[in-house]
Amino acid sequence: MNYSWNWGVLFEQTGIGSELYIHWMITGLGWLLLIGSIAWAIAMVIGTIFGIMRTLPNKTARAIGTTYVTFFRNIPLLVQLFFWFYIAPGWLTPSIQEWWYKDLSPNTSAMLSASIGLGLFTAARIVEQVRTGIESLPKGQINAAYALGFSIPQAYKEVLLPQAFRIILPPLSSELTNCFKNASVASLVGVMELISQTKTISEYTQNSLEIYTYATIIYLVFNLSLIAIMGLIERKLRVPGLIAGSQK
Repeated sequence: MNYSWNWGVLFEQTGIGSELYIHWMITGLGWLLLIGSIAWAIAMVIGTIFGIMRTLPNKTARAIGTTYVTFFRNIPLLVQLFFWFYIAPGWLTPSIQEWWYKDLSPNTSAMLSASIGLGLFTAARIVEQVRTGIESLPKGQINAAYALGFSIPQAYKEVLLPQAFRIILPPLSSELTNCFKNASVASLVGVMELISQTKTISEYTQNSLEIYTYATIIYLVFNLSLIAIMGLIERKLRVPGLIAGSQK
C-alpha cells in the first residue's frame, strides 16, 4: 500500500481565507455539543414527566406514559429525524414557517430539528429509567410522605425523585454518552457537525485515515470525560443502602 501519511493535515490551509482544517473540526464539534446539550435537556424534562406519569395511581396517566415509550422507542432514530426535518415544519403556521425557512440558516434549522428528534427519542429511554428508579424505592417511602400530609406532587418532589435519581445515575451516564454519540446522525439531515466536517475534510485532503483517527480520538476523549464527571457525581450523591449507594 503506497499511502502518504500526513498527521499534520489539520493544520493545513483550507484554501478559504486563512482557515485551517482544524477550524472546521472545532466548528463541527461545537455543533455536536449544541445538538447533544439541547437534546439532553429535552430528554431529561420530558423523560422525567412521563416517567412520573408511569408510576402514578391514575390509569390514564400511566397509559399516556406507556404510549409515549412504545411509540418513540420502536421507531428508528433516523426516521424520527427525517420526520422533524422534512415533515414537521410543514405543519407550522405560515408566519413561523416563514421564520423557519427564510430567517434561520439551513444549518440552524437542521440543528433544531435534529435536537428535537434526538431529545424525544432519548426521552423514551429515560422514562423507563425514571419509572424503574421510583418503583425500586420501598413502598414505605410514599406512604410515610402521605402520612406527613404531603400531596402527590410534594411526595414526588421532596421524597421520591431525589432518591430515584441517585439510584439511576449509572444508567443515566450511559444515556448521556449515547445522546452525544447519536448526535452524529444529525449529519444526515444537513447539520455540519463533527462527522459531516470529518467527511468534508477527508474528501478535500484524501487523508482519510488521519482525519477519521482524529475524529475517533475526539469522541473517545469527550465521552470518557463525560463518564468521569458522571462517576464523580455518582460518588458524591450515592446513598448508603440504595442500589447506587455504598454499603459502608
